[in-house]
Amino acid sequence: MAQHVKILGVLHIALGVFGVLAAIIVFAVLGGLAGVIGGGFIHDVDADARMAAPILGVIGVGVTALILILSVPGIIIGVGLVQFRPWARIGGIVLSALDLLHIPFGTILGVYGLWALMQPQTEALFVSRPAYQPPR
Repeated sequence: MAQHVKILGVLHIALGVFGVLAAIIVFAVLGGLAGVIGGGFIHDVDADARMAAPILGVIGVGVTALILILSVPGIIIGVGLVQFRPWARIGGIVLSALDLLHIPFGTILGVYGLWALMQPQTEALFVSRPAYQPPR
């Protein structure tokens, strides 16, 4: 089961990185359009388009923030799963349940994650180990 948990962690990291890349692209495209329209780079833009530029910028920032809020926890939990951190199992179960709504790849990842993290053998992998105490 340790191999399944590591694979799940890597998949969560990969999906999170794709989300961060998507956020960067959305920010660049919408922010760039808002800058071009509102910045006066195009001289024959009418007044309505110039009024829409700040709205386009706000939408770009909002969508970027939403994508980052949904993607960054996947990276953090994925790293925790690869390192078998005790908190990562619970976080992975919650994230896998939420991934079920992310059709089609998230659904597959969510089902695999719930299966892998709910096994009794997997629970034993995430037991907290006592901190090292030097001999007296």
